[in-house]
Amino acid sequence: MKRNIILFCAAGMSTSILVSRMKEAAHEKGLDYDVDSYAISEADKKGPEADIILLGPQVRYFLEDIKKKFPDKPVECVDMQAYGTLDGEKVINQIINMIENKT
Repeated sequence: MKRNIILFCAAGMSTSILVSRMKEAAHEKGLDYDVDSYAISEADKKGPEADIILLGPQVRYFLEDIKKKFPDKPVECVDMQAYGTLDGEKVINQIINMIENKT
């Protein structure tokens, strides 16, 4: 099943690198994930399109607000260490865990 993963951030360069690495990791695992990133200011517009929403650590203070806006979607902050090291595989594993636990 194709899943639309959206990562909201402060629109930094590191997020686009992380998204690229997440796409590679998903492909290597045979997962049909479409991964994109947007500025947090786009949440109202892009959030409805997502199956899963992740927030970059720099915008984690929006977590409760995003959960309230999209109560039917799994929403979490990206693991801070994974974000800092641009570890796309670790974030993909976080997403797999979210799906399994339906957080």
